[in-house]
Amino acid sequence: MSRIHSNIAALRAIHRLTRNQDDLGVRLERLATGLRINHGADDPAGLIASERLRSEIRGIQQAIDNSARASNVIVTAEGALQEVSSLLLDVQSLIVGAANDAGMTHDEIRANQLQIDSILESIDRISNTTTFAGRKLLDGSMGYTTSTMPTDAINQLNVFAARVPEGGVRDVTIEVIQSAQRAELVLVGAGGGPSTTSATTVEVRGTLGAQLFSFVSGTTLTQIQAAINNVTAMTGVTATVSTAGGTSALVLNSVEFGADAFVSVQPVSGNFVESGNQGTEIRDAGVDAGVLVDGQLAATKGFVADVRSAGLDARIYLTEDFGQTLSSATFRITGGGALFQITPQVNPNGQIHFGFGSVSTTQLGDVRSGLLYTLKSGYENDLDSRNFATAQAVISKAIDQISVYRGRLGNVQRNQIETSVNSQSVALENVTASESVIRDADMAVEVSALSRAQILVQSTQRTLQIANTIPEFVLALLG
Repeated sequence: MSRIHSNIAALRAIHRLTRNQDDLGVRLERLATGLRINHGADDPAGLIASERLRSEIRGIQQAIDNSARASNVIVTAEGALQEVSSLLLDVQSLIVGAANDAGMTHDEIRANQLQIDSILESIDRISNTTTFAGRKLLDGSMGYTTSTMPTDAINQLNVFAARVPEGGVRDVTIEVIQSAQRAELVLVGAGGGPSTTSATTVEVRGTLGAQLFSFVSGTTLTQIQAAINNVTAMTGVTATVSTAGGTSALVLNSVEFGADAFVSVQPVSGNFVESGNQGTEIRDAGVDAGVLVDGQLAATKGFVADVRSAGLDARIYLTEDFGQTLSSATFRITGGGALFQITPQVNPNGQIHFGFGSVSTTQLGDVRSGLLYTLKSGYENDLDSRNFATAQAVISKAIDQISVYRGRLGNVQRNQIETSVNSQSVALENVTASESVIRDADMAVEVSALSRAQILVQSTQRTLQIANTIPEFVLALLG
């Protein structure tokens, strides 16, 4: 080459050196950061996909953190409820002990009452002081609020979960399509008359127990009625005499309503009221109320209706009049409750709603049996009142309510929160792996590429050095 104005070989060497230095810089950056994509220019399409996957990863990680926090809230509430349950069992023991009237002195009964008073105060204290991160859990402040409550239709309402539109309300319609009924047996008097013509021994059984009766020939239905009603507290069966059209009948009913209530009559010897029924058991069971809640068939037991759906989880205690009438009523949920966001998508499908109701002594129990506070000194069901059976019914109802409360909390924790964490953890693994394939650098590949880039840079530097000496050959032509 005899031209010196333009050194083409040097230009080519510079061009290659620049490219090799750029490649070396890329390899060094990838090895320093561990990422294959550090700038949009590295892989535009890959960057878009990676950023979307990173967004999903952050959402999943936060959802897992939210679930852990929700689980901690529930564990805190459930721990307090466990203590309340333990205290209620102590009250149950004290009531049963005080009922042993002949073996207990008045001072001992008063000592039991003092213990009950102290326990009830402890329950109220637990209700008012159980907190998580400064928020009270069991005082009712995190429960659902309702309005337009039809008190003639509903005795008590426990809303465990409900989806209420944000800033809106939800109307819930309750419709009785089958009236609750007592068990009933109708026995027509012998010959249509008001007495039995046969000496008989009969066993009458009900929900509470069985009693054996012996009647002589000519015992009137009114006398039989009185005998059965004298032991209603032991059998759960009441008797009335019905006279219509000159025909007398003995009507036996269960005290309670529903399919669990029953009346059974079995003449052991002789005929009881009706002819030809010796040795034959006659039995009838009650009927639970048939209830639709927002068009969905509820599970019922007597006058208690349970509905569980994606939008409403509630236990409704119907009044006796409403539960025996084919009619409907509506109440409104205006808000409240706790909301847990346990999935990355902020929408109803990714949220859990739960109402933390109050467990104070004014809320436990029910209207029919009585509320828990009535066991305090000076109220109608304290030990001095000697209403031991009623007091036990109240405490049994309270124990049942706490058990249901704890069971629902456990269901939310195990079957919703923990399963969500498991599924989100699997999703986090898979999405992270996908994002890593796109964005992370393969260190082995990059180290190999680095070695290649270093050699090429050194080689092109040497080539450039040689190219810069080529014009010197022109001096030989000048002598």
